[in-house]
Amino acid sequence: MTGSEPEQASAISRIDTSRPHPARVYDWWLGGKDNYPVDEELARRILAVDGTVLRGARANRRFMQRAVRAAAEAGIRQFLDIGTGIPTEPNLHQVAQGVAPEAKVVYADNDPIVLRHAEALLHGSAEGSTVYVHADVRDIDTLLHRAADTLDLARPVALSLVALTHYLGDDPAGDDVYGLLGKYVAALAPGSWLILSQVTPDLNPESIEKAAENFRRSGTPFHPRPLAAFARFFEGLEILGPGVIPVSGWRPEPQDVAVQAEGIVPVYAGVARKP
Repeated sequence: MTGSEPEQASAISRIDTSRPHPARVYDWWLGGKDNYPVDEELARRILAVDGTVLRGARANRRFMQRAVRAAAEAGIRQFLDIGTGIPTEPNLHQVAQGVAPEAKVVYADNDPIVLRHAEALLHGSAEGSTVYVHADVRDIDTLLHRAADTLDLARPVALSLVALTHYLGDDPAGDDVYGLLGKYVAALAPGSWLILSQVTPDLNPESIEKAAENFRRSGTPFHPRPLAAFARFFEGLEILGPGVIPVSGWRPEPQDVAVQAEGIVPVYAGVARKP
């Protein structure tokens, strides 16, 4: 399900190439081709002040893959990925359905360019389902209503927001990211998983503040969070081992150990289970 053809055409026509977009900046860092000069310009400016961003983008992708694989191996068969971004293989559905071909995956993003590439996301297994929802993380009711066309929210779901929360503020009068996450978790069945990663100032404060300032000047809010603020997302949940830690240290594979040796990655990650 990618929405009606008129809806898709309308969304595609609204692609704004005059301002950088986080999904497209991230795509450039990952070596993708689905970005515009304005995105590359911001990506390069941030890279100039924070040399960890390429390592961090790759580490985030590998964390997502490890966490999703762990969820599938633990018996989770439904996945909701919010803030999907532009397809980069292997993507979440490929990992989940590689473990359990019958797994159902819903991707959600609000960027029209992601909608344009939605067909690339829909080549899942014959036994499972892989669909795309064009919706904003802030519009909880719409997003969950559309996701429920594919997912049974009365059964466990792995909800992932990888490298998304640092674009959301924590002002109750604006983007109340804690309230937002709380509502999503409340809508999930017991046994569901929450998979998160978030940029932090703890490990590289000066460079991260410069990167954040570049984002803000481009019109994109950016909110790096220290460990205590990130850990707050998991309140009331059972944090799974090895805990809330730097992203490359979460159940690392040999490639992640090698990345740790290259230098810091100022990103925290964690996975928790709803009791």
